[in-house]
Amino acid sequence: MGYSVGQVAAFAGVTVRTLHHYDKAGLLSPGERSPAGYRFYSDADLARLQQILFYRELGFPLEEIAVILRDPGADALHHLRERQRRLREEIARLERLAEVAEQAIEVQRTGVALTPEERFEVFGEIAFDLSYATEAQLKWRDSAAYREAMARARAHTKEDWRQLMNEAAAWRAELLAAFDAGRPADGERAMDLAERHRRHLGRWFTPCTPDTHRRIADDLAADPRAFALLVPPSQQRPGLAAYVSKAIHANASRRDGSRTDPEEHP
Repeated sequence: MGYSVGQVAAFAGVTVRTLHHYDKAGLLSPGERSPAGYRFYSDADLARLQQILFYRELGFPLEEIAVILRDPGADALHHLRERQRRLREEIARLERLAEVAEQAIEVQRTGVALTPEERFEVFGEIAFDLSYATEAQLKWRDSAAYREAMARARAHTKEDWRQLMNEAAAWRAELLAAFDAGRPADGERAMDLAERHRRHLGRWFTPCTPDTHRRIADDLAADPRAFALLVPPSQQRPGLAAYVSKAIHANASRRDGSRTDPEEHP
């Protein structure tokens, strides 16, 4: 006589529902029956369950476990190595997230001391998407320029932020006027506005080279969360993000041909 589903669930540390699910999925079905017709698990079934639980602990999906167990000649070592690679990638990702969480805690301790009311007063409609901020941390965390920008941002006072945002609002008004007037993105007016944006970043955060500005432009065009930091949704127009990106790229190409370094001559 083998083991009942309740007995197996108890000493395997799983639920009866899990065993029924494995049975229904064709992964593990009781191989013995009592004279009365009750189904029982054999020693071979328990050995198979042990394998299933081992692979499940490593994070294998049930479909992949079924493939491994279905063919005794299957290359289990290949599957294990592939899973090891994925686990190492996941560990690295979680470690980066832990670093971001640690940095976020530090920002809360030493960041700009603004109340919610003051934040709304200073930033208005401009809202920081935490998911975008987290991705930026992961993407740029090894960049010295990004670290400098964040350090300078944390050091800004309320009045610093107020002046910064006033400058940004004035620039944004001119940008919208140029766009609404149909000024070409690669024309002088749009490129001059792009250059002012680049210098604004250098003045308040970190020097912004033309190549860095190009990467920012690509982000603005590709990610609505990034563009919302530049132009709030209520002021956005269809095609505006692409317009700004094109103007920045045109200006960067113009700057590439200039001998004057605007970081030294603002």
